[in-house]
Amino acid sequence: MENSGQTPFIRSIKNALGRQSADPHLEPDLFADKMSDETRAVLARIKARNAADRHKLLATLIEAAKPINLNVTACRDAHSAATALGDLVRDKAPEWGDKKSVAAWKHPLIESLNLPEVLSAQGVPVFFADLQKTDAESLRRHIIDSYIGITSTDFCLADTATLVMRTRAGQPRSVSLVPSIHVAVIELSQVIADLKELYTLLKWDPQESKEGLTNCMTFISGPSKTADIEATMVDGAHGPREVYVFVVTAPA
Repeated sequence: MENSGQTPFIRSIKNALGRQSADPHLEPDLFADKMSDETRAVLARIKARNAADRHKLLATLIEAAKPINLNVTACRDAHSAATALGDLVRDKAPEWGDKKSVAAWKHPLIESLNLPEVLSAQGVPVFFADLQKTDAESLRRHIIDSYIGITSTDFCLADTATLVMRTRAGQPRSVSLVPSIHVAVIELSQVIADLKELYTLLKWDPQESKEGLTNCMTFISGPSKTADIEATMVDGAHGPREVYVFVVTAPA
């Protein structure tokens, strides 16, 4: 990557803040091609994380989620998550009309929940975002008609209760954006500490770096919010009014 403008850019910001510019040879490289000792330590910490550490991160996530109206529930296994999801579908009414339908990602974890079977007793259809089985216009209509959208995530940042989602085939952003209720089902191993860990993984983890930063990566921290009108906070103005995260704690 071309870095020729990096140093003067950082220096101009420091000057605007009234800080002395350091020796340009000592300034950090934002696009370093070699792993620093700090980054190496972050990666090692992630790789060494045990079950107890992961549950501590889950506790941090649950606490961080409360002020932003994000509902986090620990589920023992996929069956427990499917049961909790079924209860949510039963208890929640559509925002408009009385017809219930659900849109879901085509994703291994979501498919393991057997949602069509779980929701069949309620007569609620599940539409998977699979363009190999339906055309784009039909998929779009199904997502618009659904009052609950079910996704997984790539990661969840514990310190800010933020879902991190890449857009891929079968996993469109619209499933988490258009329905009035968004449910994310994730595994405990997907919960990491913070942005520093996220970007360390994306750049330096052998598996994650293969995909790296895709052309669309979405960060979601609770329901859609706005306080544009009379400085009054309103949830759901530009997206889901409710967001739920079910964390499967059993090892994959």
